[in-house]
Amino acid sequence: MSMRDPKPVSDVSAGVGLAGLAGLLAWMAVCRMWPAIGAALDIPGPRLVLDGPNAALVAVLAAALPMALWSLLVDKVHRRVSTGIDWKSPRKLSEILDISVTKLAGLWITWALIAGVYCLCRWYWSGSYLFAMHVLGWIVPVMVAGSIVYVPWLDRVLVEPKDGAWHFGAMLMGREAYDAEQVRHHWRAWAVKGFYCAFMFSALPGNWGQVIRADWHLALADPLVFAGVSVGVMFMIDVQIAMVGYILTMKPLDAHIRTANPLLAGWLAALICYPPFQQMEAGRPLFYQQNTAGWGYWLAGHPGVMWFWAALLVLLTGIYAWATVAFGLRFSNLTHRGVLTNGPYALSRHPAYLAKNLFWWLETLPFLVTSHSLVEAVRNTFFLGCVSAIYFWRAKTEEAHLLSVDPKYREYHAWMARNGPVTRLLAALRPRATALVPHPAE
Repeated sequence: MSMRDPKPVSDVSAGVGLAGLAGLLAWMAVCRMWPAIGAALDIPGPRLVLDGPNAALVAVLAAALPMALWSLLVDKVHRRVSTGIDWKSPRKLSEILDISVTKLAGLWITWALIAGVYCLCRWYWSGSYLFAMHVLGWIVPVMVAGSIVYVPWLDRVLVEPKDGAWHFGAMLMGREAYDAEQVRHHWRAWAVKGFYCAFMFSALPGNWGQVIRADWHLALADPLVFAGVSVGVMFMIDVQIAMVGYILTMKPLDAHIRTANPLLAGWLAALICYPPFQQMEAGRPLFYQQNTAGWGYWLAGHPGVMWFWAALLVLLTGIYAWATVAFGLRFSNLTHRGVLTNGPYALSRHPAYLAKNLFWWLETLPFLVTSHSLVEAVRNTFFLGCVSAIYFWRAKTEEAHLLSVDPKYREYHAWMARNGPVTRLLAALRPRATALVPHPAE
């Protein structure tokens, strides 16, 4: 890395994510050791096992609290100009009360409409989504009550308190001029939060329970079990830290949504990867695991190769989790919440997508099928190739969004083209057109 070509400074410090990871792992250790702690302390009654949904929710808090404290006490993000806050010049409550009331109307009606979508869509009332609906049903009254205090308090110090929520409220009241683009931004941002918060909450309990109940003694003796347990831990870290990111989209933490992706292609590319729109599941068009058995089946009987393969899979999911941790409080799909240039993002512009797709190829081995059908092998390989192409599409739509709104991202994008190891490797592998050089005149 040349000192003449310095890397753009990241908007997110590495300490934020590491603080959250430390808190999360500490709570995980407590939960795994709790039965032994209860036995040592001779606590009467049945031994409590902290592997349930409530423990998973506490894990979110265990990660969120140190991340917020690090951001405020160490990075002092609340003082940044990018928050849009001027702490030194608070207004009187009477000066902003009308603005706050309009904003509250916009927020409350937004939440009511999202709740209406939850009620209408049947998939939110079955399976793991039931837990998400239960949690959100408990959170919403707290949000409504809290917003009565939080919104006026924040409006007093905001440089421009008339944000998207205010413009939406003004549109509904029909009594003040409003900016339609601000309304669209408001709804794109809340569509992201509404869709992904429900999905992330639904993923918390099962993932957490698997990690707490995992048998590490067995894992250390079997590469297949080791890979399964270790990968489960990495995905748990990813889900928990990502959940914090979706919850704490707050201006005092400089973690608010600057813009949500306005490109339809960006939304299509993202939503196709998540339920209920996911197209990679069994019975869907892009299902790529027909008659596959996975790497453990095909490498059985070769313990050295199996341990090597297991290590590769754990490494890839480790990079995937690292990418989420590096975002700290700012993780979110389809949004711009600052520019990240450190950690794995100094190696690749899309390390999570790259690691995830390599993991799928190595874990599934789609070109090997138990039916020994060449046609089935070709189909599986083709459809997993389509899945990887979708993630490439997602990456390009995200770049198009960020390049259009943030000069700092344009600087980072250009720096990565010159210095990013993965970016340069992929560029070197691309075929280059041979220029036609005319003969000099005679």
